[in-house]
Amino acid sequence: MPHRLESESRKLLGRLREALAADSEGQARLDAVVNLIADQMRTEVCSIYLFRDAETLELCATKGLQEEAVHQTRMRLGEGLVGRTAKSRTVTNTADAPSEKGFRYMPETGEERFSSFCGVPIQRLGDVLGVLVVQSKDGREYTPDEVYALEIVAMVIAEMTELGAFVGEGAALSARHQQPVMLRGSIAQEGASEGQVYLHEPRVVVTNPISDDPETELSRLREAIDQLRKSVDNMLVGARTVDADQAQVLEAYRMFANSSSWVRRMEEDVNNGLSAEAAVEKEQSLARARLSKAGDPYLRERLHDLDDLSNRLLRTLTGQGADAQADMPDNPILVARNIGPGELLEYGKKIKGIVLEEGSVGSHATIVARAWAIPLIINAKGVTREALNGDTILVDGEQGIAHLRPDETVQSAFSDKIAMQTRAQERYASIRDLPAQSKCGSVISLQMNAGLIADLPSLEGSGAEGVGLFRTELQFLIRNQMPRRAELSALYSRVLKAAGGKRVAFRTLDIGSDKVLPYMKPNDEPNPAMGWRAIRVGLDKPGVLRMQLQALLRAANGQPLTAMFPFITQISEFRDAKAEMDKAIAREKKLGHPLPSKLDVGAMLETPSLAYAPDAFFEEVDFISIGGNDLKQFFFAADRENERVRKRYDTLDVSFLSFIEQVIKRCAAANTPLSFCGEDAGRPVEALCFAALGLRTLSMRPASVGPVKHLLRRVDLNEVKGIMDDAIARGDQSVRRAVSDWLVYQV
Repeated sequence: MPHRLESESRKLLGRLREALAADSEGQARLDAVVNLIADQMRTEVCSIYLFRDAETLELCATKGLQEEAVHQTRMRLGEGLVGRTAKSRTVTNTADAPSEKGFRYMPETGEERFSSFCGVPIQRLGDVLGVLVVQSKDGREYTPDEVYALEIVAMVIAEMTELGAFVGEGAALSARHQQPVMLRGSIAQEGASEGQVYLHEPRVVVTNPISDDPETELSRLREAIDQLRKSVDNMLVGARTVDADQAQVLEAYRMFANSSSWVRRMEEDVNNGLSAEAAVEKEQSLARARLSKAGDPYLRERLHDLDDLSNRLLRTLTGQGADAQADMPDNPILVARNIGPGELLEYGKKIKGIVLEEGSVGSHATIVARAWAIPLIINAKGVTREALNGDTILVDGEQGIAHLRPDETVQSAFSDKIAMQTRAQERYASIRDLPAQSKCGSVISLQMNAGLIADLPSLEGSGAEGVGLFRTELQFLIRNQMPRRAELSALYSRVLKAAGGKRVAFRTLDIGSDKVLPYMKPNDEPNPAMGWRAIRVGLDKPGVLRMQLQALLRAANGQPLTAMFPFITQISEFRDAKAEMDKAIAREKKLGHPLPSKLDVGAMLETPSLAYAPDAFFEEVDFISIGGNDLKQFFFAADRENERVRKRYDTLDVSFLSFIEQVIKRCAAANTPLSFCGEDAGRPVEALCFAALGLRTLSMRPASVGPVKHLLRRVDLNEVKGIMDDAIARGDQSVRRAVSDWLVYQV
């Protein structure tokens, strides 16, 4: 870039710094900014538009347009060239603005005299705050150098907006991160909690975006990049001792860190007057805008690499977020873009709630949150941009809503809700040691789901009679390498000991679909939920299955053992898996190891096909567990990861209940024990209907045992079945309304 441009850019930023440092109100600062930009760039118009709400831009300052239009001219996101620039997050540069598609003439501004238009988004880390516009009468496009200078200035304006330099009257000039915000997401784990925001990735604030000493800033930038590259090299060395696939991913990560074009752009920004950290953030914002719109999944994934590298650089340069754990509040609500199970486990149960910008209902982190009964909201768009460490936040897991910096009315109503839940928990505690026996005398065995040794203390506290599902894959997912047989055996032994003699049903490794091992080469499948997963992986890689079965047998050490195979779709798969168990038993016997005093081997029914298996299957299997989460998505052909369809179908739909009833009858005919495992088993109304159909064992998260038992003990299941039959006879699609209406007068 020519030396003249560098000096002119530094001169502009120097004058901008003086204007921003002046002891004046926010509006006066904005006015000074547009005046000096217009003067320095010798353009007839300079305007700044800022968002007054998520969909509306407002003209907040101008040099060259009618002053009366300030705070009066507004446009929707995508409307006109200004709105188009904000929506696309890219520069709009044209010599003939009126002829551009989407152009909107604003008569009150007096802009009809100006032909050329250049709009630059004012954005910070993917968050568009407004648009910087220059216009002139002569029909010309602004040069790349001029556009570059405007991007530099827009970055500084964004950073100063974040720091509150332009606070004034009106919505568009309101202070950021101070107003109450309601964020709506998706429910991943019910419950309610109140606390303070704890950001998983602390926000780095650039307080010195402008510098007049480029040599010093270049030295700081290069030193930080050297540290970054060394840390990536060290990660790669560690990965090589673990797994070649993970090393490949890190190798691509290192290539990004060593990108000469990335570094060169940041150095140019520094030469043009930005500080080192401001240069990093500018390139991060621009790259986010480009890559987030890429159609190629690989390119979108690289955005995460860039974000991570940029954030590491910013933490090195600013020193912010170096020891975040030390600043954790007393009641932390974890806020993150996304998080893995290992990272969540490191925080432990001290986390009182979780709000994620991304995530899914079947993710590993969701499984951990459910096991710990921590309220979790996913897909809460914008939460990482809006929230600051220490902000008060209310997490309503029942509604999928997070209230950030709530006002007194919302705070009071939420406190009442938590108080009611506390009183309900006290009622549940009073019946903890009593059986789940209905008024008609039917007794339902309520068991809990688990996946971590830390879950087992809930077995006694919840009143569960055993562990209906122990997810063994979590121990594989939170590691960087395949666990050894001895490690698994020791873990399973501790689980059995912690259960205190109560039954624990170990589900063998259920990976694939949404559960991909970090050290296992991912398979690019168009529909992974129906692809190579669970028992299919186990039978194709029998070495892993045998190792796990041997670990289970050794952990039992002569005690009773219950194991079940996931995602069995036909009798041949069960027989093949059972044959692997027989081989493992034969090997253990040959080695002289004690065998389980009693061994029950079951299957999970998660696809409709298994319900129509030959009678021989129901006679050969020791027990069957209905995997409700997967079965429901396959029964209704509705992906449970897809928010558009997963809530369209009701568990209490007559067709689904009729299907469950068929399974109950087939198991009863073969005298095969049957249970229902999944989220629906822990929802009181659903559990009640399952029990009325004849299911006598339900497995759920520990926190659901109390509410389900409380309802079951207060009703007659024969009456419930009659209500359901009447709804079916009327032609109702679901029995939910009929049962819920009846319950109003019963409990």
